[in-house]
Amino acid sequence: MQRYNILWADDEIDLLKPHILFLEQKGYDVTSVTSGTDAIEKCEENNYDVVFLDENMPGLTGLEALNRIKSFKPSLPIVMITKSEEEYIMEEAIGSKISDYLIKPLNPNQILLSVKKILDNKRLVSERTNQSYRQEFQEISMRVGEDLSHDEWADIYKKLIFWEREIEQTENKSMSEVIEMQKVEANINFSRFVMDNYKDWLNDPNVDRPLLSHMLLKKKVFPLIKKGEPLFFILIDNLRYDQWKEIENQISGLFNVVEDSSYYSILPTTTAYSRNAIFSGLMPKEMERMHPDLWVNEEVEEGKNLKEAEFLEKNLKRAHLDIKFSYHKILNQQHGKQLMDAANNLLSNELNAVVFNFVDMLSHARTDMEMIRQLAPDEAAYLSLTKSWFEHSSLLELLKFLSQKKVKTVITTDHGTIRVKKPFKIVGDRNVNTNLRYKVGRNLGFEEKNVVVVRNPEDFQLPKQYVSSSYVFAIEDYFFAYPNNFNYYVKYFTDTFQHGGISLEEMIIPYIQLEPK
Repeated sequence: MQRYNILWADDEIDLLKPHILFLEQKGYDVTSVTSGTDAIEKCEENNYDVVFLDENMPGLTGLEALNRIKSFKPSLPIVMITKSEEEYIMEEAIGSKISDYLIKPLNPNQILLSVKKILDNKRLVSERTNQSYRQEFQEISMRVGEDLSHDEWADIYKKLIFWEREIEQTENKSMSEVIEMQKVEANINFSRFVMDNYKDWLNDPNVDRPLLSHMLLKKKVFPLIKKGEPLFFILIDNLRYDQWKEIENQISGLFNVVEDSSYYSILPTTTAYSRNAIFSGLMPKEMERMHPDLWVNEEVEEGKNLKEAEFLEKNLKRAHLDIKFSYHKILNQQHGKQLMDAANNLLSNELNAVVFNFVDMLSHARTDMEMIRQLAPDEAAYLSLTKSWFEHSSLLELLKFLSQKKVKTVITTDHGTIRVKKPFKIVGDRNVNTNLRYKVGRNLGFEEKNVVVVRNPEDFQLPKQYVSSSYVFAIEDYFFAYPNNFNYYVKYFTDTFQHGGISLEEMIIPYIQLEPK
């Protein structure tokens, strides 16, 4: 076990001998000095793992010594010890980034707790985290093999996210491979669950079904609309549930999170289908039938999400909501600035829908740009990039504004994304769509395993462009690759983030309701 070095500065150090002896018996090496000046010199000459500083010493005070030491060793943990309970001393010490604050008289266990909290924290947390996950591993493994409901699958996915994030914080991440394998196993069983139930969710009104994309506004958002009160509906394109958890802390500092739940994206889990379904309140087949002027079929080169404002307007009319509303799509910093410039005026609307496209662009950039791949080589780094974007985004600026104005806000997404690892060979003509997680077209050639095949698109309430059109969905972490360019596809797309298919990450997505503090 590693031995740690402690420096203890106190002008009454002789009275602390029993405490020093206690720490040494526990395996710590303690060096003692009697003044702030000596403490500074020792820190300049040697490396210590933690410093105890008495606040009230002759000459330099503890606070003065603290600031001097922090100036050349800013990351060195320092514990301030004082007889005084004056609030201003506590505030000064905390403002100077102390690691702990102890008030005399001290007792040995109080000191030991402080040391362990600072020096052994990561090790102790890691050991406890790994132990707790091992205990729950068996329960999760048993549950994913059972006949679960859609709510239970959402609960399983959230547990996996919780443990994945907890394990990422441990020192050596020794359980990372185990949680990764458990996620793979869960996705295998989840894909079977979707295969068995998705058709019934769409076609049987009596079946227990989850909240789906086309129900979201009607069931969750429209009931929040009140005459004369603004509501902001913020959709972050391609935001997974774990990405929401990455930015949650900052948002919860601005708002009360009154609902942290999830819903299911429709298939295909892409912007063209799921986001249009959200704003229109319709499934793709209904959109094509009722609004042929707004729906864009697969073979058309035109953008598939250029009519969201029109879909939203028609959805509001069907719901008999005669309100003022706005729609904004934020694709870059300039769009964000324009939104903020108009923010005060938007408060006169009962509903403001804002789509932020950054996370989706990030996932595509990680595929297309080697630099982004290097910045985000794994899931944890990808989450970190999401958090970094949010901390410097116009979205955070907007949320700060809305919290100050006491505006009720909803945050959600249209679908998630999964890191794909296994290629799946498929053959199609030049009219087949380019998405790597689902294919739609005529005469598709593939081996019928590890995919979901929909030969009658109407079963999934999807448009049927040709008589022989069918849809094929990738499951788990597969992606489609053409045999005539197979090696290129495998090299270029393996380990990239894709969406359109069936997985926990793509289908179970966050719905967050915020109220001002």
